[in-house]
Amino acid sequence: MVADAAHERTLVLVHGAWHGAWAWELLVPQLAARGWRTSTVDLLSASGDPEAGMYRDAEVIREHLAGIDGPITVLAHSYGGLPVTEVAATVPRVTQLIYLAAHMLDVGEYVLGPTGGPWFDPEETPLLPVPDSSTVLMYADVAADVAEAAVVRLRPQSSLSFLEPLTRAAWRRLPSAFVVCDEDRIFPPVLAETLPPKADLVRHMPTSHSPFLSQPADLADLIGEISAELAALPDKISS
Repeated sequence: MVADAAHERTLVLVHGAWHGAWAWELLVPQLAARGWRTSTVDLLSASGDPEAGMYRDAEVIREHLAGIDGPITVLAHSYGGLPVTEVAATVPRVTQLIYLAAHMLDVGEYVLGPTGGPWFDPEETPLLPVPDSSTVLMYADVAADVAEAAVVRLRPQSSLSFLEPLTRAAWRRLPSAFVVCDEDRIFPPVLAETLPPKADLVRHMPTSHSPFLSQPADLADLIGEISAELAALPDKISS
C-alpha cells in the first residue's frame, strides 16, 4: 500500500510489562506496508534493574519522542499506557494516543490501584518474575510457535513500575483511542468498562491480550482507521 500524507507522521510503539521492543516484530512490517514510519522503545523496567520504575520509563519515552521530527502517534500496550500517559503531552509533536489493552489511568493512580493494591511485598520482591501462565494469559490466540518464541524472551519486571502513581494524564490533552481485546485474559474487564469517559474513541478486536502477535495485519488496519478518526476530532483544550 502506498504511503499518503496522513502517514507523514511517526508511530511510536511502547511495549508492556515483561516485554521488550521485540514484541512489535510482526506488526512493524505490516505497518510499513501501509505507509507508516515506526519507532520502538525499550523500557528500563524490564531490564532487570529494580530501581527502574514507571518514572524512569517515562523519561526514556520522553527522550525518544523528543528525537523524532514531525507529528507523532504513540501506541501503548498494557503497562506501557502508564509511562505514556505520564509523559506524552510534554512533547509538542505528539498529537495522538492509542491505548492497546493498556492502562489508561488518571493522576494519582497506578497499575495496581484499581485492582486493590499489590499482591507482593515490594521490599522482598523488587523484580516480578515472568508469570507462570504467560501463554494462557497473554498469548491465548497466538500461534504456538510464535507464543513459545515470545515466552522465552520475557524478562522480570520491576515491582516499582507497578506502584509509582501518575502525576500527569496525557489523554486529557491529546486525542486518544482505546482498543479493547475482547478475549483478554490478563487485563481486568472492570478496567476496560471504565474507559469510555476517558477515551475519545473505543474500538474492539476479537483477540486475547497480544494482537500484535496473533493478528498483526488486522491490527495494522485498525491503527490506520483510528489515526484517521482521531485526526478528524476537534482539538482538545489544554488543561
